[in-house]
Amino acid sequence: MRIISKKRLRECWERHADAEEPLLAWYREVVKEEWETPVQIKEKYPNARILGDSRVVFNIKGNHYRLVAKINYPGRIVYVRFVGTHAEYDRVNVLEV
Repeated sequence: MRIISKKRLRECWERHADAEEPLLAWYREVVKEEWETPVQIKEKYPNARILGDSRVVFNIKGNHYRLVAKINYPGRIVYVRFVGTHAEYDRVNVLEV
């Protein structure tokens, strides 16, 4: 999968240093994937939440952080729409970010 954008991941770990390695691990895993359906995501990440509008919420670092991605399955593109703590996540509408 092609991930757009790593900048959002970096912005998160610049605010929260303990998020850097877990986010980089997620990045390294996802770039190797070729997801065609949400079911394939759930097979790899059983705790991920599949939402409408091709959005998925990933738990990062044992659920300390949340990552919201919009996935274009035919294009094999993962758009990182939000990365942050639970408190930050609670303040956003995941279907609008």
